[in-house]
Amino acid sequence: MSEGYVECLVARKSSVVMKFLKILLIMLTVVFAVIGMRLLPGLLIAVVTGVGAYFVYMNADIEYEYLYLDKEISIDKVMAKSRRKKAGSYTVEQMEILAPLNSHRLDSYKNRNTKTLDYSSGIANQPERRYMMVCNGDVKVIIEPNEEMIKAIQNVAPRKVFRD
Repeated sequence: MSEGYVECLVARKSSVVMKFLKILLIMLTVVFAVIGMRLLPGLLIAVVTGVGAYFVYMNADIEYEYLYLDKEISIDKVMAKSRRKKAGSYTVEQMEILAPLNSHRLDSYKNRNTKTLDYSSGIANQPERRYMMVCNGDVKVIIEPNEEMIKAIQNVAPRKVFRD
């Protein structure tokens, strides 16, 4: 029985809209806090915009942690380096194929109307480092594993993992 443990952390690219919204809400919080020193409704609006700024901040800085352990790929979403949420767990037995996103081996899977989950950085690099994993034919998962993780998965399921 082959046992392996590989961990990989990928930071998601923050969108311009989220950065703008975060700065805008922080500025509005400060402005309404100053106004709230004289008028009570300004203080209430400052509290609401402050709560909004907190939630935008938590969702603007996202990282994905991939963990491969004993034929299982676990994906966690780390928000603002402080909160962790389980995003998904997939076994190698469920996996149909793992190949680079631009691989010709995925052509038959791209036309399927299935749910696509993107747990990658969102940046298209050259050469492509993002991989698509198709599980049970009903979900496509886009991840960005490191070489060590690909090798570990390929050692367990060599006919399902492609690097071209």
